Amino acid sequence: MMVVERRFIRRKSPIPVEAELLREKEEMLAELREVRGRTLAFIDETKGRDLSAYCRSQAFLGTLNVYEWLQLIASHEIRHTKQMKEIAAGLPKVVASLQK
Repeated sequence: MMVVERRFIRRKSPIPVEAELLREKEEMLAELREVRGRTLAFIDETKGRDLSAYCRSQAFLGTLNVYEWLQLIASHEIRHTKQMKEIAAGLPKVVASLQK
């Protein structure tokens, strides 16, 4: 999943971001933490099971099995973290210090 993390291939979301989906920072972070918790619970609950037969299509990468999807989730988060750091580096110092 290095192709996702490294960001040398720029992609636009296949679904445009709608303004009504955006919420306050803390609310969105809480939702991210909740989804991450559910993902970690899924990983814990399925330990010892072979999930490689379960597959689903992904828009840019084709068909992925469960393990590849989990790798994609991790790589996608790393990608967005890099994007945020890149954006913050270009902001005035007063604004950038608020991002920490």
